[in-house]
Amino acid sequence: MTEAAKQDFTKLDGSVRPQVLRAMYKTSNNPLPQSEGGYGVELRNRNGIDLTGCLKIKLKKAGVRIVYTLERTAKSMNIVIIGMRADMEVYKEAAKRLGR
Repeated sequence: MTEAAKQDFTKLDGSVRPQVLRAMYKTSNNPLPQSEGGYGVELRNRNGIDLTGCLKIKLKKAGVRIVYTLERTAKSMNIVIIGMRADMEVYKEAAKRLGR
């Protein structure tokens, strides 16, 4: 998990943190894209925000999005951002952190 994503996690409401931890743990057991039998939803270039090659986890009830990249050699995931769903802000910040 990146340092910025760790800070995102600490800023979350205490009631949301356990849900985020469970989602990250579940996904870390099979971080592959859904098209390959995993839990991650593939992102793409949308609304001028290029997150091609990234995946996301959606916590619908909590309104949280987690964007991560997948290291194929180690089959590990690197959390880029954790944030509340708010008009593409999570995705804009993820692209910024990835230098895109």
